[in-house]
Amino acid sequence: MPDVTLTTLQALKQKGEKIAMLTCYDATFARASCQAGVDVLLIGDSLGMVLQGHDSTLPVSVADMAYHTASVKRGNQGAMIVADLPFMAYATLEQTLHNAGLLMQAGAHMVKVEGAAWLAESIARLAERGVPVCAHMGLTPQAVNILGGYKVQGRQQAQARQMVADAIALEQAGAALLLLECVPSELAGEISRAVKVPVIGIGAGPQTDGQVLVLHDMLGLSLSGRVPKFVKNFMQGQSSIQDALAAYVKAVKDVSFPAAEHGFSA
Repeated sequence: MPDVTLTTLQALKQKGEKIAMLTCYDATFARASCQAGVDVLLIGDSLGMVLQGHDSTLPVSVADMAYHTASVKRGNQGAMIVADLPFMAYATLEQTLHNAGLLMQAGAHMVKVEGAAWLAESIARLAERGVPVCAHMGLTPQAVNILGGYKVQGRQQAQARQMVADAIALEQAGAALLLLECVPSELAGEISRAVKVPVIGIGAGPQTDGQVLVLHDMLGLSLSGRVPKFVKNFMQGQSSIQDALAAYVKAVKDVSFPAAEHGFSA
């Protein structure tokens, strides 16, 4: 199979074929995910919680992200690799360019940043320098202390309108991908139709161009015992992890996941 690129993802959106993204942190799961048909591997700063045992993503460093990005790169077999810039790694333009460079050199094909229209300048400068960017909107875990917890975003009409405007602004700045987390399903669909770039959802309903889950969540593993509403355990009914990965990809592609119970209303 040819390598997945931005052109591939754009073509999938245009054809109406869903994009399957999954978090990944090591070479073994990179290879297994590719063999299952995962289009995009996300080295998420979620590793701070599922691998390191922290109660948030905030302690994760750029060095952590570069290490795991390089690990995933070694096991990758054609998927696109997206790596998170962690908390405060893009507070200034100088930091953004330097740290994005480190992750790209470690093996990423794209970096992901959390925020809204204030990211436009950084995204534009990265894109000018050959660094594709995924903009993460809605519930942004790095801002959990500002948001007052892990809460659905965009339920109020004014906030929803602002999110649509921000998505358009980030696309215009050069964002090549958008990720919406914990956003009402109808709003996520509206944003997906308002921009030309692919939109990936997590807790954002079925109308986005693709889906992402944290690997450990979709395998039914949880340190805290709390399972988010948008998660489905794909190990149930399967005889192996490889089968669970394949079941996830199939469910995303045939739009049986997410179902109504995995989404949020306004």
